[in-house]
Amino acid sequence: QVQLVESGGGLVQPGGSLRLSCAASGSIAGILEMGWYRQAPGKQRELVAIITSGGSTNYANSVKGRFAISRDTAKNTVYLQMNSLKPEDTAVYYCTAKKLTGIRISDYWGQGTQVTVSS
Repeated sequence: QVQLVESGGGLVQPGGSLRLSCAASGSIAGILEMGWYRQAPGKQRELVAIITSGGSTNYANSVKGRFAISRDTAKNTVYLQMNSLKPEDTAVYYCTAKKLTGIRISDYWGQGTQVTVSS
């Protein structure tokens, strides 16, 4: 099992910045990638950014150039730096991890952290 704990959400004005953190613990060996999804009210959960165990990254088009995902392998923590925030970035942000055990791939999710962009 992998436990994911997010932090760093909150209320910010348009144009502002926030940094989300996600700390992984438990059976973390075999994690292939970690990242962030978000879900706004009335909408489906969508990919925000992913970072693989090799360091490759992938972003949703809507956040490219504004958000940056990074990791601290020593702390088993992934970060999402969010700049130039817009009201449409308002959502619950979920940390996720994809883990390979044998031939089985399992997905793990954090509890979510609220990000609200409003004046």
